[in-house]
Amino acid sequence: MRDGFSDGAVAAALLPWYDRHARDLPWRMGPAALAAGERPDPYRVWLSEIMLQQTTVAAVKDYFQRFTALWPSVTALAAAEDAAVMAEWAGLGYYARARNLLKCARVVASDHGGVFPDTEDGLRQLPGIGPYTAAAIAAIAFDRPAAVMDGNVERVVARLFAVETPLPTAKPELRLLTERLTPDTRPGCYAQAVMDLGATVCTPRSPACGICPLVAMCRGRAQGIAAELPRKAPKQAKPTRQGIAYLALRTDGAVLLETRPDKGLLGGMLGWPGTDWTEAPPPEAPPLAADWHDPDLEVRHTFTHFHLRLRVLLARVPQDAQPERGSFHPRASFRPASLPTVMRKAWDVAAGAWPKD
Repeated sequence: MRDGFSDGAVAAALLPWYDRHARDLPWRMGPAALAAGERPDPYRVWLSEIMLQQTTVAAVKDYFQRFTALWPSVTALAAAEDAAVMAEWAGLGYYARARNLLKCARVVASDHGGVFPDTEDGLRQLPGIGPYTAAAIAAIAFDRPAAVMDGNVERVVARLFAVETPLPTAKPELRLLTERLTPDTRPGCYAQAVMDLGATVCTPRSPACGICPLVAMCRGRAQGIAAELPRKAPKQAKPTRQGIAYLALRTDGAVLLETRPDKGLLGGMLGWPGTDWTEAPPPEAPPLAADWHDPDLEVRHTFTHFHLRLRVLLARVPQDAQPERGSFHPRASFRPASLPTVMRKAWDVAAGAWPKD
C-alpha cells in the first residue's frame, strides 16, 4: 500500500473502464477481439506509433489507412520506392520519421525475416525506435509489461500522485511511477487505457474528474490542483529565420523541384529550390538564370524550434531552360499534395501572381 492505494488498484479500476470505453482506432485491436485470442499486428502497431509521434490521432487516421492500403506489410513497405513513401508522408511533418520508417522496414525485412523483435531491447536496436516506441510496441503488440509513457500518461500520473516538479525535470520521477503501476496482466490494454484516459477524460484543460475511474485515488484532485498539473518549465521564445523559395514554371507547364538533402529539415522531400534558412536575410541564390518576379509574397510557417518567413519569387522560363539545381517535373504528374506543408503553402500563395508570358 503506497500513497493511500495499492499499485494494483490503478489497473484494477482502469482496465474495466477501458473495456467499456476504448477508442475505436484503425490501428487498434479492441478488447473483445483480444479476449477472443486475436493478437495485434506488430507492423500496424509500429506504423501507428511512428506516425503518432508529435502528431494528433485525427491527423494520423487518413495517413495510416492510405499507408496500410498501399503497403499492407512491413516487407511491402521495405520494397517501396523512397519517393513514393515520402510523397505519401507529405503534410504529416517531422520528415525524419519517414526516412527512419523506410530504414526500419528494410532492416526488419532483411535482418529479421520480416518479423519484428518482441522485446524492448530488441526493438530499440531498430532505426527510428526510441524508448517510448519500443515500450509501446512491446506492450501493445506482444503484451510485455513495458512502461509506456507519452504526454497523456505523464499527465495522468502527475495528477494521480500530485507531482508538482515541472516538466521536463519530472520525467524520471514520472517514469518510475509509471513502471510501478504497469501490471503483468494485460499490460498492452493497460498502456492504451492510460493513454485513452488522458486523451478523453484527464485532458489538459478542464479534466472531467467526475467520470474518471481513478478519481477516488487521485491526489491532485484531492488537493485541488489536478487541472494545474503537470507543471511545465517556461518555454524559450522561438527564433525567426528567413529564406527564399524559387518557383519556376516552364512554358509547357513543368515545375522546377529539387530533392532536399537527406539530413536536416524536410530531408529527402521534394521542394522548391531555395536559399538556406537563416536569422539574417539570406543572399539570393536562384537555381537558374531567369527574370525573377517578386510579387511581395511571403509564407509563414512554424517548425519545432523556429518560425520561418519564406519569401516567394516566381519566374516563367522557356522549354530549353537549364537549371543549375533541381529538375523540371511535368505538370500532369505534379501533385502539390506531395509537397511538405511549407512548400505547398508557397505554391498556394503563388496562384494568380505568376508573371505574364
